[in-house]
Amino acid sequence: MHDGGLELALVFLLAAVVAVPVFKRFGLGAVLGYLVAGVLLGPHALKVVADPERVLAASEIGVVMMLFVIGLELSLPRLKLMKRPIFGTGGLQVLLTAAVLGGFVMLQGLAWQTAIVVGVGLALSSTAVGLQLLTERKELNSDHGRLAFAILLFQDLAAIPLLAAIPLLAHAADAGTNTWLAVAKAMGAIAALVFGGRFLLRYLFGIIARTGMPEVFTATALLVVLGSAWLLQLVGLSAGLGAFLAGVLLADSEFRHELESQIQPFEGLLLGLFFMAVGMSIDLRVVAADPASIAIGVAVLMLVKFILLFALGLRPGKLSTRGALLLGAVLALGGEFAFVVFNEADRANLLAKAQHDRLTAIVGLSMAVTPLLLIAIVRLLALGKPKGPARAFDEIPDEQPQVLIAGFGRFGQIVARLLFAQHIRFVAIDPDVEQVDFFRRFGNPIYYGDPAKPDLLRSAGAAQIKVFVVAVDDMEASLRITRLLRRQYPKAKVFVRARDRRHAWQLMDFGVVPMRETFGSSLEMGRDVLVALGVPPEVADDRARRFRELDERLLEAQYLVYDDEDALRQTNADARKELEQLFAAELGEGEFGDVAKVQDEAAPGG
Repeated sequence: MHDGGLELALVFLLAAVVAVPVFKRFGLGAVLGYLVAGVLLGPHALKVVADPERVLAASEIGVVMMLFVIGLELSLPRLKLMKRPIFGTGGLQVLLTAAVLGGFVMLQGLAWQTAIVVGVGLALSSTAVGLQLLTERKELNSDHGRLAFAILLFQDLAAIPLLAAIPLLAHAADAGTNTWLAVAKAMGAIAALVFGGRFLLRYLFGIIARTGMPEVFTATALLVVLGSAWLLQLVGLSAGLGAFLAGVLLADSEFRHELESQIQPFEGLLLGLFFMAVGMSIDLRVVAADPASIAIGVAVLMLVKFILLFALGLRPGKLSTRGALLLGAVLALGGEFAFVVFNEADRANLLAKAQHDRLTAIVGLSMAVTPLLLIAIVRLLALGKPKGPARAFDEIPDEQPQVLIAGFGRFGQIVARLLFAQHIRFVAIDPDVEQVDFFRRFGNPIYYGDPAKPDLLRSAGAAQIKVFVVAVDDMEASLRITRLLRRQYPKAKVFVRARDRRHAWQLMDFGVVPMRETFGSSLEMGRDVLVALGVPPEVADDRARRFRELDERLLEAQYLVYDDEDALRQTNADARKELEQLFAAELGEGEFGDVAKVQDEAAPGG
């Protein structure tokens, strides 16, 4: 076929429109759909695209944008708190996997230099596929999702010295000088991006935002993402690492949600193109020439990585058995950076052409197999939930309520009853058909639909809503709805039902007010128990008030360190000690009691 840009764009879009819905319909996921479409379009099947390397290079922009959006979800303080899983668990994963797989390579009679390159190259997992699978399943913020991200981040860092070491391993004449020079350039580029971006990026977006031109803001966002990626790629680092750092630098800015909404449409399309390009790069002739050895290679690669990841997930990752299994399933594949590593090794004569082609095919097929492995693990763990019959969203009258309640269970109903008693107009949305039908019979203004759908919120008059109350029971759903509300309606007040402290901290990342669902009622019952035991009511009220104040301060303090388990334990111990001292002071005991006595004696007439 003619390789014109318009024709290729039409073919890619058509393949995505046909393949992805079909694969998702059968529960196989979008990633596998893109990969199969790429195999069919590539030079070894229908020959629609003759040179997949050009497509792969261009489509890597999708991975870059995905890492920028992930960086926006973090901040420098939170990234510092992740140093243990990044360098601890991530470092162990790369070291152990490289040792085991490198050992297999040496058993095949290859040199130790080749074994190091192949072992570390195969230890790397695909950032694009892994994170996309986690995002599809809404598990990026789960325990195993966060650990997977930390491991992938270390792998991106580990690829840098590996690429720099390949000439040294190949005994290049000036390898030592080039290696140290490459490391110096890399550190300088990272420092320039971090320190320059920290002071300039927010100022730049402030100027652009004041122009009031959305298209210029979008262009600036793309410029920052691609410019950061280009800067680090220029010195031999991962382009995705540059975009990720730029996202981290902007994570605390007031432009965070707007940037995310601007970049995500480009990210989704270009990621799909990237997965298609990976499918095109799988040489079916190599697979067909020696299918047994290729299949064994894929099995050994994924089995070794799965076992090691499962073990590291249990300890030191501290995951449950379920979480460790899912971690292994998501990261057992090879990575796109392995293609770069093996190409460099081929140029340095560390790999023969046949070995290079075989390893590339193994990595590509492992990417295609991973979605199927994840589906198998999920079904074995019985995670699938039956879905009810589909029903169209209700039409919502064109009225102007002041409050929108997302979720009309026990929590949302109490809020609604209080509003109703004060004659405050509200509208409620719930995704449970039976719940909607039941409460509508009693005259409640409740409508069926998914509160995370922007179109539904607009039809409910969300632009004029003063207060949003997110009262859904599901934690992931509440986070998804909250993220949408902060992005679409940043000036509105948002109160969100929080399941527990960790859920409350995740909600605080969005700048909303978390309301812990059992905290108030538990505190009130505790006060009543004290009264029932003979404590005077005013003393019980004071105890409950002090406990609430201390717990709210503790919640704010722990929010800054909630990714660090050791810091959380320390803050809990400190808070417990402070509470005991406050209560002991009432009896004239403890450190606070001694201070109070001194103050009383110093007072006039004391």
